[in-house]
Amino acid sequence: MHRIENVLVVWLDGSIDPVCGDCQETITQLRHIVNNIHTYTDSDQCVDFIQTVTDNKICVIISGALGQHVVPCVHGMSQVDSIFIFCSNQKWHEQWAKSWRKIKGVYTQLPVMCEAIKYAVKQCEQSTISLSFIPKDIGDVSTITIDRLDPSFLYTQILKEILLSINFEEKHVKKFANYCRDIFGDNPHELDNIAKLEQKYFDNTPIWWYTYDCFLYPMLNRILRLMDVDIIFHTSFFIVDLHRDIQRLHLKQYFGHDYNKTFMVYRGQGMSKKDFEQISNTKDGLMSFNNFLFTNKNPQVCLRFADEATKNPDLVPVLFVMTIDPTQSTVPFASISETSFHRTKDEVLFSIRSVFRINDIKPMNENNLIHEIHLTLIGDNDKDLRALNNRIREETFPEEEGWYRLGVVLIKMGQYDKAEGFYEFLLGQTTHENDKAFIYHELGRIKYNLKDYQKALINYEKSLEIKQKNLPPNHADFANLYNNIGLVYKHEGNYSEALSSHKKAVEIQKLALSSQHLDLSTSYSNIGNVYDSMGNYLKALSYHEKALKIRQKALPPNHPTLAYSYNNMGLTYDNMGYYSQALSSHEKALAIRQEALPPNHPDLASSYNNIGNAYDNLGDHAKALKAYEKSLELIQESLPPNHPDLGRSYYNIGLVYQNMGNFLKAYAFYDRAVEIGQESLPPEHPHLQLYKKNFENMKQKFH
Repeated sequence: MHRIENVLVVWLDGSIDPVCGDCQETITQLRHIVNNIHTYTDSDQCVDFIQTVTDNKICVIISGALGQHVVPCVHGMSQVDSIFIFCSNQKWHEQWAKSWRKIKGVYTQLPVMCEAIKYAVKQCEQSTISLSFIPKDIGDVSTITIDRLDPSFLYTQILKEILLSINFEEKHVKKFANYCRDIFGDNPHELDNIAKLEQKYFDNTPIWWYTYDCFLYPMLNRILRLMDVDIIFHTSFFIVDLHRDIQRLHLKQYFGHDYNKTFMVYRGQGMSKKDFEQISNTKDGLMSFNNFLFTNKNPQVCLRFADEATKNPDLVPVLFVMTIDPTQSTVPFASISETSFHRTKDEVLFSIRSVFRINDIKPMNENNLIHEIHLTLIGDNDKDLRALNNRIREETFPEEEGWYRLGVVLIKMGQYDKAEGFYEFLLGQTTHENDKAFIYHELGRIKYNLKDYQKALINYEKSLEIKQKNLPPNHADFANLYNNIGLVYKHEGNYSEALSSHKKAVEIQKLALSSQHLDLSTSYSNIGNVYDSMGNYLKALSYHEKALKIRQKALPPNHPTLAYSYNNMGLTYDNMGYYSQALSSHEKALAIRQEALPPNHPDLASSYNNIGNAYDNLGDHAKALKAYEKSLELIQESLPPNHPDLGRSYYNIGLVYQNMGNFLKAYAFYDRAVEIGQESLPPEHPHLQLYKKNFENMKQKFH
């Protein structure tokens, strides 16, 4: 079942019968509130399912007969938002239910329980809005690299820029309606809403539709929180329409006699403990709401949401107190009390990615249950935000058009599965040969990063074939393609073909670019790596030095690309047996990465690993061990628990302990390396064979 909402309902009752009329009626009523309903008659199966849910909140309905047994099992799970006891003996079950804060009530009547669930779902949607934090001490934002930023902060800016550049038509409403029918095909209530939207979309404003009791509000909340590219593609027309509707009202309401008047709005919700810790550490920094944002001018209305959050031990209840100066905002906002479906008094709706300065965080009263967070809305007049937005544009391929830009950014951020699905979807939509060539090239890059070299080469060759039919032979586009083909050949061990491809790239670049262009440095670096793999270390070093000289002239001294040059030179020195020079190069790479990258970036782990290798080769096993342990710590923080690099890290530490004569510890680390290698590498992989060989050698020392 496709989940397009933040909340799902799990109903556990030993007497549920799918063909029973009462059960069917209960499910029908529940599906007026949420689309995803999961029913269970077995307690263990129910608990097992709840444990698998990671990106949804769950409202759990439990029969009185099973409640006392199951509630202790699920109450502590953070994905469980609220619990409802549905029974025939209200007074008896209320006695034990008082002990559990997530139990919202004990109910004997379905309509009353449904109203309570409806309120809980609304509260849940309020608390699952996507937030991003930019610390004040992040450094010089004019030179920051995008991998130091929260992905949601980045994606919402790019998404907004992309969507506002596209012209949408009436046909997009019909396509969206058909898409939604596939999702809600077995939900008659939402199918009626879809038909209504398709037939009467232009009879009401986008704000009216967003606040109407249907799937649109929770759908947009979820896709903007998770950046679900497939659904965003289909809902994009509505995101733009809603933004422009808010913008229209904003111009009408604030370009008049009250235009310069500062005012306050409020928002009550529960924050995850992780988000609250982040915002507490980001005082005087920036905070972004990455969804459309509901606020209210009446603090008492918002306090109800904060009060409700006090009942959930997984959340920190907060009241946002927001100072709004209409002259300073670049994100539109508007009072919607006259245009929304509910006509809620004093409600103000902000468009996506409203950014605030965090002024203060303090408890509202002595019991510390609710915290006030004081914010001030900012716009491009704020120098930090302006520099940050400009930097994001520079780093996110502004020359790419429309949706293609988002795909390129997804690859850069390492979101390969999302990027692959996105490009395959685009491939099915386009008939233009140039677009197909671009998409095949990007699919090749994705497969390369996923280490599927055979499919990477197939996609690159498809792109090359199209380009050869449509472009002159020395067109600059070929250089990048030949370089990428060369990288694939190198990883397959076909060094002669790799060298040939990279040299073709250089020939084209010398004709099309200046001798100091950064693209040439990439080709020189690639050639250096191939020569290194071939054992021709002097040639490898000469090409790495060529690449470094170009990069030193073109880039600031702390740019992470310089670290790659020093890293490559260090590896070549290591292969030549020049361990002191290798250590010096790797330490230069580490210094740059420490300044330019987030503190848990995988490239830092790589640098510490290389420094450990150099120290080990120099015979300084104590320093080698310290570097390897730091590398292991970073890998554990930044990569999945069965990543091949983790196995390599355990192996290296085992090797140092073996060299130090501590065979017991060496045995333990080799054992762990083998275990991870068996999970992450093919059986014949040389690294796994090496781990097993050393493990068996250690084992023999104890027999």
